Amino acid sequence: MAPEPKAPTSEAVDNLVTRLALEDTTPWYKKRNLRMLYLILFPTCIGVEMTSGFDSSMMNGLQAVDSWRLFNSPRSALLGLMSAIYSLGAILALPAVPIVNDYLGRRMAIIFGSILMVIGASLQAAAQNFAMFIIARLILGLGIPFAIVAASSLIGELSHPKERAIMGSLFNSCYFIGSIVAAGVTLGTFSMSSNWGWRLPSLLQVSPSVLQIVFIWFLPESPRWLVSKGRSEEAFAILVKYHAEGNEDSEFVKAEFIEIEKTLELEKENSKRSWRDVVATSGMRRRLLVGSALGLFTQWSGNGLTSYFLAPILDNVGIHDNHTKNLVNLALTCWGFVNATFFALTSSRFNRRTVYLFGTTSLLAVFTAWTVASARFTATGDQASSKAVLAPCYNMAFNALTYTFLVELFPYQVRAKGITVFQWWSRMAGFFNQFVNPIGINNAGWKYYISYVVWLAFEVIFVYFLFPETANRTLEELAFLYEEDKLQEQKKRVGEEIQVQDILHDHDQDGGRSPSDEKHHIEHS
Repeated sequence: MAPEPKAPTSEAVDNLVTRLALEDTTPWYKKRNLRMLYLILFPTCIGVEMTSGFDSSMMNGLQAVDSWRLFNSPRSALLGLMSAIYSLGAILALPAVPIVNDYLGRRMAIIFGSILMVIGASLQAAAQNFAMFIIARLILGLGIPFAIVAASSLIGELSHPKERAIMGSLFNSCYFIGSIVAAGVTLGTFSMSSNWGWRLPSLLQVSPSVLQIVFIWFLPESPRWLVSKGRSEEAFAILVKYHAEGNEDSEFVKAEFIEIEKTLELEKENSKRSWRDVVATSGMRRRLLVGSALGLFTQWSGNGLTSYFLAPILDNVGIHDNHTKNLVNLALTCWGFVNATFFALTSSRFNRRTVYLFGTTSLLAVFTAWTVASARFTATGDQASSKAVLAPCYNMAFNALTYTFLVELFPYQVRAKGITVFQWWSRMAGFFNQFVNPIGINNAGWKYYISYVVWLAFEVIFVYFLFPETANRTLEELAFLYEEDKLQEQKKRVGEEIQVQDILHDHDQDGGRSPSDEKHHIEHS
């Protein structure tokens, strides 16, 4: 008679998938299927943020385009409205975003958002008056959150655990690809006498969304979404193809699949599948607080000033020539892409909380120096000090880690809702910034920057006391980051299922009990 199986200890299953993943020393680029997956992820998911980058850089560039006379070169409140309406559209769409993501799937959400953005960009390019331009930008804003929430989730849920952090970090760095293209286009069209000086950049904003619509059909659906819909066989096949190069006997994929299945099972037992889940427990409320704060931090760390209102800032430091402004815009975006990509490829090697602390502290120092430099220029006309205004520091944490951290922070059942909450706070902060910043710059000049210095000091304190560490663990290992009792239950269930699978395999090889009888015996033991 076979001996009774012993219950696995927590230590036996703790970080099991992570350990197995690290034992695989073959690099991703030598794995044909995984390499193809990552290549397809670029135009479909990682490239989603190109739309946002294109938009901010285009709005910067249009302010220095001579042919932009249709709207009488709007300034102050009108300029703020034209930029902020994009964020307002995103805010209006957010209640529907998790519904589309969770019920139709990640891929369909990307398609839905991309179609809206193609419509918006086309109307923007064809705008005949101020109202039409505003409505077009509103439609653009309606589409972007569907694609962002779905794409950031899909990147984390499809990537191999070894590359998940890097792939997620590259998501935001693609913002600068869109920025560079828009800055280059506006540099080439700023002196055109016809309306095509601003219509052409507007029309080219459809490009990222068209790429997503074309290539999304070659991308698999999220295995976790498939498991949640009872389509486990499809999910397992995807994991086998891309994480084990077709090897159905891979110990890593079997363990990964069991961990996903059992974790989602436990999450579902404790989920009401409603917005109440986001505040149901103290752990979820803490996640919500951190995600909401991160939404504010990504917009209120000073980046909104140079992203949308570089032209008036340059006016404040003595740079008035339109050609020079567009050159500065292009140079800044190119430099931003270089350092954002560098941080995306390297910051994942460090602890998330450490990077956020270093990033916020650096931003505080740089913004303090920026404020002093701007004040000195105002008082003395010192051109040398004005160049300090252009010092970059934002990309280290908020660009490289934001969506990687969010996907790790929220469990699957509330992931779309959690990232949607982040988007809500981010878009609200962006709307406020885009509407208020031009007014503040116009009325207060360099003194307006002091408010950012104070806020950045608060960010440092918040990150130090409340940000959790999420590095070097799988999404399932992070599902119960704050819930110790659920974490122990998860380990127990995963360990028991792995033990069942091992015994079934051994008996199948040795001609023992039939697999179904053995599994029935073990489950009842």
